[in-house]
Amino acid sequence: MRMSMPSDAHPATPDPTVNPQKARTGLSRIWHAAGYSIAGLRAGWTEPAFRQEASAALVLLPLSFWLGASWVEVALLAGSVIAVLVIELLNTGIETAIDRIGPEWNHLSKRAKDMGSAAVLLALLLCAGIWAAALWQRFGHG
Repeated sequence: MRMSMPSDAHPATPDPTVNPQKARTGLSRIWHAAGYSIAGLRAGWTEPAFRQEASAALVLLPLSFWLGASWVEVALLAGSVIAVLVIELLNTGIETAIDRIGPEWNHLSKRAKDMGSAAVLLALLLCAGIWAAALWQRFGHG
């Protein structure tokens, strides 16, 4: 059985009563989205792991310009640091959504949190590997 939509309904038309952000367009949408992003960074700052990684990024990002010999190396060094921050924020979002559902133990909630944590670990290992290789290239083989 095939369902049909009314001729005046469009599936991509957002319902502004559900989320006013969806009805915004142009610069207004960009302005509000930027505000939400800043709020997300502030929320992330309340997490100790994000604060630690952001503090390390304050040191590592400028160092990437000194250590990298080309724009590709700088991009890999800086990008790996930024990737850690991005993945940490996503992990925190997953944990927050799971915590909102409820405090009781659930194997699916644990699985989601564990996978988010694993993503952060992989990002940290990638970052450490890139930085170790760059440091070895620069200083390791006299």
